[in-house]
Amino acid sequence: MIVGKNINKSYGTLQVLKGVDIAVEKGELVSIVGASGAGKSTLLHILGTLDRPNKGSLEIANTDVNKLSTKELAKFRNKHIGFVFQFHHLLPEFTALENVCLPGYIAKADEAAIKKEAARLLDFLGLKDRLTHKPMQLSGGEQQRVAVARALINRPDVILADEPSGNLDTETSKELHELFFQLRDEFQQTFIIVTHNQTLANMADRKLVMRDGLII
Repeated sequence: MIVGKNINKSYGTLQVLKGVDIAVEKGELVSIVGASGAGKSTLLHILGTLDRPNKGSLEIANTDVNKLSTKELAKFRNKHIGFVFQFHHLLPEFTALENVCLPGYIAKADEAAIKKEAARLLDFLGLKDRLTHKPMQLSGGEQQRVAVARALINRPDVILADEPSGNLDTETSKELHELFFQLRDEFQQTFIIVTHNQTLANMADRKLVMRDGLII
């Protein structure tokens, strides 16, 4: 599903990634851990095509993403990759349902079908009574589940999560962790999760440790 070889990334004179090799199979749930500054988030952004490496190759779903134009890359990202961040980045003026629908609208999918799928996902995530609530009317855990539904709406091959439980209390974090495994089993999607939460990291199919810009 994902194959990256010799991925290097520098910002000016600062080399953040120093030749990372990574391979993740379809349906696998992989965690990435390491100290702050090890390069975890930079690697995740490159795997999510939000940033490009200075050197190295990256294939996702049998596509060499380094060869795609900026426009082609945006279309590929919208179709194949979903994101869940520590801060959910929901748009405050939109309802839960509307926030979940947004990636589908960007993909120019049928509006009625997208709304139906968004409602189904929110129901699946235990939010069927929150469809018309705006983010400020939801708890932190509910907002994060809305963000998860948004990541799933286009049925992407890969879900990338960057500290998804970092802003949640212990019990809500545990629920979110269990949800990722439930989603993986339900939809057979691939998950890559950057986290400082060792409980979540140790639950993964594989735990990768980063240090000084490399997977060790």
